[in-house]
Amino acid sequence: MTGGLSIGQVSEETGLGVHALRFFEREGLMLRPIPRSDGGRRVYGRADVEWLLLCNRFRESGMPIATVKRFAELVRSGPGNESERLELLREHERNVRAKIAELTASLEVIHGKVVVYERHVREGTAAGLWSPG
Repeated sequence: MTGGLSIGQVSEETGLGVHALRFFEREGLMLRPIPRSDGGRRVYGRADVEWLLLCNRFRESGMPIATVKRFAELVRSGPGNESERLELLREHERNVRAKIAELTASLEVIHGKVVVYERHVREGTAAGLWSPG
């Protein structure tokens, strides 16, 4: 397969399963239609892999599929909508920062419990910590 990557190679490089890659294409999440070889197999380019890695980060960070799709539509439509793309990215950045803040607060509580348990285990006074009844 000269000049392109198979769906298996793209799956390996992106960590996305073959079914997920087909889903991305079917749902209009790709920046371009994925061309096919003479044998009918998908042929991805390096730019497709980079786009999929970005989309994967968007999804892993909680961006809804509809927002990824909207972002892809804007990119596909070309220059002139950069401010709209920027607003989508800013909104997602705010959401991720809020999620990080929530996780940080949870981590602080959990760490506090770890410290208490470590002390009690070390001192041999752990019996009865949060015992039922």
